[in-house]
Amino acid sequence: MFRLTRLLACLVCLPLLAPSAGRPPIDPQRYLNDVKYLASPELQGRGTGTPGLEKAANYIARQFREAGLKPVDGKSYLQAFPVTTNARLGTNNRFQYLENGSATPLRFPDDFTPFNFSARGRLAGGLIFAGYGITAPEYGYDDYSGLDVKGRIVLVLRHEPQEFDEKSVFAGRIFTEHAQFFSKATNAKVHGAAGVILINDRYNHRGESDELEQFGRTVGPADAGIPFIQVKAEVAERWFALAGRSLEEIQAEVDKDLKPRSFAFPPSLEIRAATDVERAMRTVHNVAGLLPGQTDEYVIIGAHYDHLGLGEQFSMAPSQVGTVHPGADDNASGAAGVLELARYFASQPKLKRGLLFIAFAGEELGLLGSSFYVNHPALPPEKAVAMINLDMIGRIRDGKVYVGGQGSGTTLKALLEEVQARHDLQLDYSDAAGYGSSDHTSFTTRQIPVLFFFSGLHGDYHRPSDTWDKIDAQATARLLALIGDVGGRLIETGERPRFVRVEAPPGARGMPGSSGGGSGYGAYFGSIPDFGQTANGVKFADVREGSPAAQAGLKAGDVLVEFDGKKVDNLYDFTYALRARKPGDEVSVKVLRNGAPIETRARLSQRK
Repeated sequence: MFRLTRLLACLVCLPLLAPSAGRPPIDPQRYLNDVKYLASPELQGRGTGTPGLEKAANYIARQFREAGLKPVDGKSYLQAFPVTTNARLGTNNRFQYLENGSATPLRFPDDFTPFNFSARGRLAGGLIFAGYGITAPEYGYDDYSGLDVKGRIVLVLRHEPQEFDEKSVFAGRIFTEHAQFFSKATNAKVHGAAGVILINDRYNHRGESDELEQFGRTVGPADAGIPFIQVKAEVAERWFALAGRSLEEIQAEVDKDLKPRSFAFPPSLEIRAATDVERAMRTVHNVAGLLPGQTDEYVIIGAHYDHLGLGEQFSMAPSQVGTVHPGADDNASGAAGVLELARYFASQPKLKRGLLFIAFAGEELGLLGSSFYVNHPALPPEKAVAMINLDMIGRIRDGKVYVGGQGSGTTLKALLEEVQARHDLQLDYSDAAGYGSSDHTSFTTRQIPVLFFFSGLHGDYHRPSDTWDKIDAQATARLLALIGDVGGRLIETGERPRFVRVEAPPGARGMPGSSGGGSGYGAYFGSIPDFGQTANGVKFADVREGSPAAQAGLKAGDVLVEFDGKKVDNLYDFTYALRARKPGDEVSVKVLRNGAPIETRARLSQRK
């Protein structure tokens, strides 16, 4: 925050746990008890929109009240907001194919099933085989080359060609992004298809069962904007036979020379199908408690409290989907840390600045709770001095903690360095800009300085094995002491950090799905998506300084609706379109600014 003189540091910044400070210490056992409850089987993994999450919200609100925190509005600790929960199957899923007018119905869900990101609708018409459904100009491969699929139904294969050829441009055993289900859906939509039927690749997977993907376990947008159905490969093989073709021979030929073998099935074959995928809206809650200060300025300390529930599409252990994913480290550890810091600060005399403690819901679905909060703030955002975010702080190894955002405020780095000297922890300054895959990003986009504390990934991440007994409460208590020291200085000192917009390098570690800062090689654009915007384009929460997007005149609040001539309905559409370009390409961009269309061009740079 700023550089204190040594004398001032000695006078006002005694160690957090020193008895002379007159402050109760951070209590490791009390902290661990909070983790135990939040990660208990009773809460069933705290999935967004589930009863377990609401139990967690009520528990956190009760702890805030018992600690002496006040509801921000004087009435309730809960801030309600709507979310679209995981899709579920309706009762009207049907599929049949007609040969010369003779109908053959398929059994649901044994012979066919829609994917959870499938659009709801009807399909009727002829069928076109579009190989693996891949358009990969970087590899010189395009299954849609020479095909007109507008308004037609396409049949595509799972995976990608030359799957077991380690010398393949498709990287052999390591699938590229083109193999992802949502990539095949987006590519079909880009080419104007009315719907997609996917079948398993049995040629490269002989001996394996022809199983359909279980509904609800596939990563993708809430609604891809196109019906996307999986059908048993043995059914589709009958269609190839009707066309006088062999699917196995076609795949062998493609694998041999990487030349697509796409074709239209005879007009005598017609598809009739209906996809009934329901998406329910649920109300969930951020939980906020306030310790008022002597002034109207305040510091925010927050963490998300939701997790994966029973796993579903975000589980890192697909075979254990349906089992409780307790999320002890991710992020019962951070939510319990917020509770312990709330108790600590509530025991002190009235603070110079206030403290706003927030537990966010919906982080695992895309920073939904924090995005909602910054768009509906309970206190004036211009009075926020800084935001401190705790995410996965429970498994510190070798005394090392990762800190992000230190460059987002003028003197945060100096403050951290002074505080670190008083604590037995090593701070690794990983991301100065304050962007990342956790809730502090939402505050960075509102030009509020942030600090992000994180103890690192581990083998139990997003797995049922992320349990409370692996939390190192003693080490976390030391970290909370350090964070409390940082927070104490921010609320008691006269100068406040000024926000700094850091020009992060294109390769900076960013949010999954971020179209401007993710890792990896390829074209770089520089926008930060607003994860609260889920349909009808991609709203920019921010635009990185000096990025191609910024140079094109784009701003926070713009809604991207077209990129490189392709319609953009969601973040997956945008990511797919960006991935198809290379550094140095100039692309057309169309956005809506306050509802008015603006067209511009951007020259993409290198992502490193």
